[in-house]
Amino acid sequence: MKISTKSMPYISLGLSVAFAVVNLFLGFYTKSWWFITLGAYYVVLSVLRFANLQIKKHGEASEIRFAHKVTGIMLIVLSVCLGGTVVLSVVKDRGTKFHIIVMITIALYAFTKITLSIIGLLRSRKQGADSVTALGFISLADSLASIFALQRSMLVSFEGMTENEIQLFNLLTGIGVTLGVLALGIILLVHKRRLINKEKHPKGVLF
Repeated sequence: MKISTKSMPYISLGLSVAFAVVNLFLGFYTKSWWFITLGAYYVVLSVLRFANLQIKKHGEASEIRFAHKVTGIMLIVLSVCLGGTVVLSVVKDRGTKFHIIVMITIALYAFTKITLSIIGLLRSRKQGADSVTALGFISLADSLASIFALQRSMLVSFEGMTENEIQLFNLLTGIGVTLGVLALGIILLVHKRRLINKEKHPKGVLF
């Protein structure tokens, strides 16, 4: 069954909401600040994704630019919060150990989101759909956090690494994810400026 470009953002929204609910439930059930923080992260991404979907359907050019600006700023803010979470996760919590079946499910879920986000962004870029660029970047920010969460659980669920090695891997991956989300926010703000220039110079190749 072929997934259309139009339906993919809604699938991503559903996955993001589901991931937020699951993490918040686990956070409050196990009293884990990591799951609560991750759940809150996905709640913000879900709200941003929903808002951008509505603007994509009914918004004018000025509203699209505003959506790019707000989304870019929020991604930068989230990267700062995520950076703090990375530090705390290394210092206080290596990760949560799960059964191998649960880990396989989480891995499939994470890689499905990554695949959908990359395909969606490439399709929208190929079609020149400026209005969905923000959605593509939100999906990538979503996927980056999923990879970090997956790694944290995998390193403690499967034997073979020392505590110091686990802390080092979590720190390096966490820094990479934080910088990735920060870069997405900055690029989106730059793209907002390019959208303005594109209206003034429609023949220019800007993004």
